[in-house]
Amino acid sequence: MGEAFTTALVAYFVTVDPLGLVPIFIAITGEAEADERRRIALRGVLVGTVVLLLFVLFGRGLLTGLGIGIPAFRVAGGLFLFVLALEMVFERRGERRGGTAGTIASEPQTSDIAVFPLGIPLIAGPAAITTTILAAERYAGAWPQLLSVAAALLLIMVATYVALLLGNRIQRYLGPTMIGVLSRLLGLLLGALAMQYVIDGIRQGFALG
Repeated sequence: MGEAFTTALVAYFVTVDPLGLVPIFIAITGEAEADERRRIALRGVLVGTVVLLLFVLFGRGLLTGLGIGIPAFRVAGGLFLFVLALEMVFERRGERRGGTAGTIASEPQTSDIAVFPLGIPLIAGPAAITTTILAAERYAGAWPQLLSVAAALLLIMVATYVALLLGNRIQRYLGPTMIGVLSRLLGLLLGALAMQYVIDGIRQGFALG
């Protein structure tokens, strides 16, 4: 259980990236009052949490229903996460997310920004969903480990909510340079984790073959 919790905690911290969300959240909430920002942050985190928990419970079943082999998804998911890791190391992820935030902030609001883009895809994005499905597949049928994954997810979501609430202070104290350095370090961790997924998928594929 400890290994499952630690692995999931690191993976979610990297893929959700609470610190990296701070400047984007500030941008999309614009001139909103403090109370409204808290409500947006809470709703966004709840939406992201529910979406990812659904994938914890039903991710493996979804793959089976689509006829996708587990080894194939491990390799594909690992490669996807590796591309994301490269974006983080070379500071491209923040630019992409920032572009999305800028577009949303400059357009008239016709939808709840807590749902889109905050809940989906900024919090429960493709990387976090991929991580969730891989974890659900790895610990399929092992409920103690799955509960550990869910606990790690909830802890990261609480950290994300706190980071969004303290966004202005975090941005002021850390600054863009320190946030960029942390993002690169997390990218290195994600790259190593992604390669492990790829190696496991290849091994499993040859074993089944």
